[in-house]
Amino acid sequence: MNDIRVLIVDPQTLLREGLASLLSRVTGITVVDAVATGTEALRAVVDHSPDVILMEVHIPGMNGIATTREICSQYPTTRVLIVTNHENDEYVYGALEAGAAGYLLKDTDTNYLIDAIRKVYANRSVLDPAITHKVIHRMLYLSDGEAIQVTTEKLTEREQEVLRLVASGASNVEIAQQLYLAEGTVRNHVSRVLNKLNARDRAHAVRLAIEWGLINQYAGATKSMAALPQAQLVN
Repeated sequence: MNDIRVLIVDPQTLLREGLASLLSRVTGITVVDAVATGTEALRAVVDHSPDVILMEVHIPGMNGIATTREICSQYPTTRVLIVTNHENDEYVYGALEAGAAGYLLKDTDTNYLIDAIRKVYANRSVLDPAITHKVIHRMLYLSDGEAIQVTTEKLTEREQEVLRLVASGASNVEIAQQLYLAEGTVRNHVSRVLNKLNARDRAHAVRLAIEWGLINQYAGATKSMAALPQAQLVN
């Protein structure tokens, strides 16, 4: 199996180089470049074809959200994981709207970050537990405090349950184990959920669920994600 090719985009030299050094010690991950600006990031995508990009929101010139939008539009197979200190919900929502596969804060556990890289590479999505609550709160209420009304009639009870587990970051195998279903059956459920939501992929389905207020039915998602096994560093 090929290594996950990672590009780091962060204006802080010490953090950028430190993260590159850290990830270079992890089995199955190769850091292809570490750059400071959006322009450099776009050039590095062309030069190195990274699988996953760790993107800071505040970078010189084109900001991280605009850079994410450009990358996701031009290179749809490249996955962007926002890693920042900024937890403003406008940044979070803007990043997800731009196509980011996940959003983590820089104080996240190292093993959780490594696990998140592997998840987004596997076409799954990740939200920092501290961020999820803020996003859910914003999506659940309009400016006048009225709850957003979104119908779930087109999703069966089982499909809604599968969507909850997808939102938690569970793989098809993990979903099959929790629901006592065959993996093929889970794949069919996920496919139907994507079709009914008109979602491009699992990450898009989760983003739509958050945007439409569906995620409020799945309050256990954050707890489930936090409970997932952590990856281990290999020296």
